[in-house]
Amino acid sequence: RRTLKSLVADLRYYKNPQATAEVIDKNGFLHSGDLGVKDEDGNYRITGRIKDMIIRGGENIYPREIEEFLYQLEGVKDVQVAGIPSKKYGEAVGAFIIRHEGADLHESDIRDFCIGKISRYKIPKYIFFVKEFPMTGSGKIQKFKLKDIGLQLCKEQGIEII
Repeated sequence: RRTLKSLVADLRYYKNPQATAEVIDKNGFLHSGDLGVKDEDGNYRITGRIKDMIIRGGENIYPREIEEFLYQLEGVKDVQVAGIPSKKYGEAVGAFIIRHEGADLHESDIRDFCIGKISRYKIPKYIFFVKEFPMTGSGKIQKFKLKDIGLQLCKEQGIEII
């Protein structure tokens, strides 16, 4: 019989010790990159991913929190939030929104909905209305591509990145 510790010690990426070292520390703890909260019963709930986190001028911003807030706005069918590179802050909040058919939402509607309800630094600096999100073959949203799409849309719209 093997102990759990000996089983964990054998876990690693196949022929990739560098990737293994990035996620399994010297004590055998796996760092999955998931963010979560522990409730009063000791259960954990996954709330997001570290890689999805936006760092704006030292503030940690969790896209999922903003997405869940923006879903409350009538006319928003789907929304994804991603970091857009910023010279001044490192990253700025970008919201990519798919409208419900017939919805007449504008950037000002999004900002007005946010003001006074969420922290000022969490209000999207860049708001893009899109028809679809970049997807993998298995149907998962490729959030890492949203940054590049946001930069391209800013360029096309003559928006200067600050």
